[in-house]
Amino acid sequence: MGAAARLADLGLSLPPVALPVAAYVPAVRSGAYVHTSGQLPLVEGRLVATGKVGADVTPEDAQGLARIAALNALAAVAAVVERDGGPAGAAALDRIVRVVKVVGFVASDPAFTGQPAVVNGASLLLHDVLGEAGVHARSAVGVAVLPLDAPVEVEVVVELA
Repeated sequence: MGAAARLADLGLSLPPVALPVAAYVPAVRSGAYVHTSGQLPLVEGRLVATGKVGADVTPEDAQGLARIAALNALAAVAAVVERDGGPAGAAALDRIVRVVKVVGFVASDPAFTGQPAVVNGASLLLHDVLGEAGVHARSAVGVAVLPLDAPVEVEVVVELA
């Protein structure tokens, strides 16, 4: 089953690529690899939630936000594949050979130590959509604050066929 079918089975579709909030692009291809910029949990151009995990945002809600950010990262990858002459939309995700690395940043209350569980939202989405190609190395990092007061930010590196 391809990525487009898996997305549909999950009741998801690729969103439009989130516009950068500063001087950068959403994703860059270098050889066989695509590196995304940090993706926030934006839906239709706005943050779903703001604040610190463990204070303003529950860990469970933050896990869902990490899932949204990972979906936004997949949209950025798909846009690069399409721009380079590959298939459009979710079909572009079938060009992913492997998700190499995921870095998840969690804006955390000082007492919160559950960053790995939060970033699991992103990891599980990538596996659900890409199967074994979605299994990756990962870092889950607690930080004091993220852009726009987002609770989570996710970036990915993928290898393309």
